[in-house]
Amino acid sequence: MNIVYRKELDKMPVYRPGKPIEDVKRELGLQHVIKLASNENPFGFSPCVKEAVIKSLDEINLYPDGNATLLKDTIAKKYDVMPEMVLPTCGSDEMVDLIAKSFIDKGDEVIMSEVTFPRYFITSQMMGAEIKAIPLKNLTYDIEAFKKAVSPRTKLIWLCNPNNPTGTIFTEKQLQELIEVIPSTTLIVYDEAYCEFVTNESYPKNSIDYIKKHKNMIAMKTLSKAYGLAGLRIGYTIGDPEVLSIINRVRNPFNVTLITQAAAVAAINDDGFLKKVVDNNTEGKNYIYAEFDKMGLEYAKTEANHIIFNSGKDSEEVFNALLQKGVIIRPQNCFNPDTWLRVSIGTMEENKIFIKCLKEVLV
Repeated sequence: MNIVYRKELDKMPVYRPGKPIEDVKRELGLQHVIKLASNENPFGFSPCVKEAVIKSLDEINLYPDGNATLLKDTIAKKYDVMPEMVLPTCGSDEMVDLIAKSFIDKGDEVIMSEVTFPRYFITSQMMGAEIKAIPLKNLTYDIEAFKKAVSPRTKLIWLCNPNNPTGTIFTEKQLQELIEVIPSTTLIVYDEAYCEFVTNESYPKNSIDYIKKHKNMIAMKTLSKAYGLAGLRIGYTIGDPEVLSIINRVRNPFNVTLITQAAAVAAINDDGFLKKVVDNNTEGKNYIYAEFDKMGLEYAKTEANHIIFNSGKDSEEVFNALLQKGVIIRPQNCFNPDTWLRVSIGTMEENKIFIKCLKEVLV
């Protein structure tokens, strides 16, 4: 090809999403397929969301509020912050890209976990960063290694808590210790996409306290997981207004649609639905734990809505064998040996189908 492009792209793989249900049905001639691959909410979304979406349809001939004023106000009220400390985006994916474009120059030192949300790698590489990837320790962030890796050159640190794909956490004490060694000139990006599912008391439940104290820290949140709005693509970031104003300069206008803004406001205000989702997720993970224990499988205790486990067999073979049975999960090729997979926690019926099929595949 004669067209010149950024050479950083040579190192970047194309993202591989979870296989869609309809594709599996069509390719394999199956009538019933369950998808437990993309950490989606199996319990749907709040009934209030449907009402808000239907009402908003009367206005889709208009551009959305480019400032997302009502949504910002709703989020600000929920977390007791100023609206200027809130920036909604088209999912957390967009925010990750905006952060990289805003703050990373070629050659900048960026720190992240070796196994974490892949968009951190992709966007950092795209901007030409020098990446320090910290290996996991016992399937968990090695905070001591992070502390040692921080230097005056460190421009940005990506933190995912609970981590994707492991579902494991680092504690509030560990977060405090890490922040203490990070220079005020280093941006701390704290991604807590799965925080609603956490039951561990040692988890830093209130990231807003840290943001108010440390102007170089921002927290990313999403409505794709616990709130069930993955198809509408909506996330938001809370941070110092000055930091967010920089990111806002490269944000596309009207990046959050009119329908999505209405749905997000309705979802955030329905605490009852959120509790139902979290309670069912806890019940489901405990069931899967018990079944994995009976099968003698190694797995990581999760604080998210997904679990990684060691099948003891080639992950692609297990993935394909389950696919033939109409169960879609996710191989995790980032581990050695390549025998690990990730399953999203579904409804109890889906969890039982998954376990039944897994037992048949691993015989």
